[in-house]
This record gives sequence, C-alpha cells and structure tokens, in this order.
Amino acid sequence: MPRTPDDDELELIRRSGTVLRVGRLSLSAGTGSYRVKASMARVARALGIDRHEAHVTLTEITTTSHRGRSFRTEVTESRTVGVNTDRLAELELLAQRVEAQAPVTVEQVGAEIDRIASKPPLYPVVLNGLWAAIACAAFAFLNNGGPIEVLGAFVGAGLGQALRRTLLHRGLNQFGVTMLAATLSATAYLGFVQVLHAVGATGGVHETGYVAAALFLVPGFPLVTGALDLARLDFSAGVARLTWAVMIFVSAAFAVWAVSIVVGLRPDPPMPIEIAPGLLLALRLLASFVGVLGFALMFNSPWRMALVAAGVAAVPNVLRIVAVADLAWPPQASAAVAAFLVGLLAAWIAPRLNIPRITVYVPAVTIMVPGVPAYRAVYHLSNGDVTQALEYGVQAALIVTALSVGLAVARMVTDREWGFEH
Repeated sequence: MPRTPDDDELELIRRSGTVLRVGRLSLSAGTGSYRVKASMARVARALGIDRHEAHVTLTEITTTSHRGRSFRTEVTESRTVGVNTDRLAELELLAQRVEAQAPVTVEQVGAEIDRIASKPPLYPVVLNGLWAAIACAAFAFLNNGGPIEVLGAFVGAGLGQALRRTLLHRGLNQFGVTMLAATLSATAYLGFVQVLHAVGATGGVHETGYVAAALFLVPGFPLVTGALDLARLDFSAGVARLTWAVMIFVSAAFAVWAVSIVVGLRPDPPMPIEIAPGLLLALRLLASFVGVLGFALMFNSPWRMALVAAGVAAVPNVLRIVAVADLAWPPQASAAVAAFLVGLLAAWIAPRLNIPRITVYVPAVTIMVPGVPAYRAVYHLSNGDVTQALEYGVQAALIVTALSVGLAVARMVTDREWGFEH
C-alpha cells in the first residue's frame, strides 16, 4: 500500500514545484542553461531547500531538491523555444529579490511567477514586424546595400516577421513557419524591386540584396547562448541549442534558395555605393546602433534595455567592419575582438542598471552574426558548388565561433563563476 507523504514531504513538493516553474519559464524565454540553473538555485535557497541540482537541455529540465532527509526529483518539458528578453529580465530580478528577502514563502514566489507568466508581449504584431524591418534595413546597409536594398529589406523583413510572429503564437511548427516567413520576405523584396523597375525608379541590378530581407531569421540568440553553454562544459544543452539553431537557419536558407531558383537569382553581394569616408563611418555607426536596437526590440526588450544594447554594440561593430575592410584583418579575428569589447562593456554597464548581461550582449553581437555568408553557403551547396559552399560555410562558422570566444573570454575575466571551476 502506498505511503502517504508527511507534512515535511508535502512542503518539499510544493517548494520544488515552484522552483521548477521558474526554470521552465526561464528556459522558454531563451536563456542559456547556466542561467536557468542559477535562477532555480537562488529561488531554491530562498525557499529553504537545502540542496538543488538540475540538468537542463534545450526543451527539458530534470531537478532534484533536498530538504533534510527527503528529496524529490521532477521533470518538465517546454516545447516553446523562443526569445523573450523582458521575461528573462523579470525572472532575473525575481531571483535577486527572493534571495535578498529570504526566507520567502511558496505563495509569495508563486504570485510573482503567475504575474510574469501572464504578462503579454510588450509590442503587438505590427510593431514587432517594424523592429525586424528596421534591423534588416540596417543589416542591408552594413552589407554594402544601397538605398534600394535597404528599402527592400525593410519591406521584406517587416512582412516576414509579422507572419512569423502570428503563426508561432498560434502554435504552428517552428521550422515550417520559418520557411514560410523566409519565402514571404524574399518574395516581398523582389516584388518591391520589380515595382520600382516597372515605374523606372531604379538603375542597375538590385535583386542581389534579397538575402538581407531574411536576416531576421538568423538565430543569433540560440547560436550565442548555445556556444556559451559549451564554454561552461554543458554539452547536452549547448549541442542541442546549436543543433536547433542550425535547423532553423537551414529551414530559412532553403526557402530563400528555392525562391532564388524559381526567379533565377544569385545571392551575390551588391556593389557598394560611393560615400565619403567620414560620412560612411558615421552611417555605419548609426546603422549599427539602429540595427541592434531593432533586434533587441524584436526580442521583446523594454526600450531602456534595448537602448543599452544598441549603445554597447555600435562602436565595437564599426571597429570590426573597419578592421576587415581597411586594415585587412581576418573576419574571425575582428569578430572576436569586437565581441570581447561588447562583453566588457556589458559587464560594466549592466550591473549598474540592474539589467541581466545576457539581454545586453546577445542582441549586441547578433548583428555581427554572418548571416549573408551562411545563406550563400547553403545556396551554393544546393546548386552543387561544393568548393564555394565550403568557403562561405567555413567563414561563417569561424566568425560565429570567434564571437562566442570573445564573449566567453570577457565573461571569464569579469565573473569569478566563469573564471574558476567550483
């Protein structure tokens, strides 16, 4: 006959369940496994749990809570994989508050969790699409696009992100939604350019910039957090997150490739327009700021947090571009240095503003993720040009690795938990 749990065991069940809810919300908001574990551990201590251990993957959490001679093991799954930086910040602040107020009750923490879980997105679909449009327009300029490429990327990305946001909130498969959004973005860009051609408003070939319209689909957040999980030796979470990011990217890239095959286009880089060096530098600085701002807002960041991320990223990103274009640095070397600078700035600014670092440095380096070379790699691979595909693919992989190394090194020199193994 099953034994009825005593009062202490029932209390442990309540407390461990509350801790697990914090972890599940953090995981669904897109943070790395190390942050999920840290948040759960802080809440567990505040609730009087003696020891808390957790195993976190991309979609699952297994925890064991110890109190006295009793322990409880639980498993939960989160099928929603996305990014919500406002929720990340709310959960981080919750962990800070309950740790400072310890001991706290299950009812107190549960009420806060209910409030955070029920909080709607900060921006409606139209604004979310607008943020993506702004980010991709800036991305197009930074990739040598002219006014037509910038405007086309704005139109395509805005429509594509609005569709993606709408379909994801209705629970559709993420990979299918990614393909549909990429197809709409590329098609809308090409339609925009063709309309301009029809009215005689363009001169030259502008169709080559259509890849920029789909760059909002590049999974920069999971690529960076997955690599940081690997830096913490959390291979189960890191490998799973990177695998999911690659699958999302491949879904988008094949959709863009299919559109290019149908209409007979190649994703070659557009010819840069001639601009005075001083003006070009100023425009790159502005585009870097606006691009990161757009990505941060698209990730559901509050304005204050998004402005901090944009301010942190602007100068390092321009230095990265100048180092490659004018000083002939290897792209991966400039990416590592830029990410390192972003990590140092985030470590200095974020604690002073009580903002989680991850909500600052991940959007800041997302604009540095080599989406265009990666798209070109898939295009050439699909067309059987293996040599060209390897050239672009290796370049993209090295830059993503360099970004992660730069952030990890910055974290190691500014955070004892990263610099030492305990």
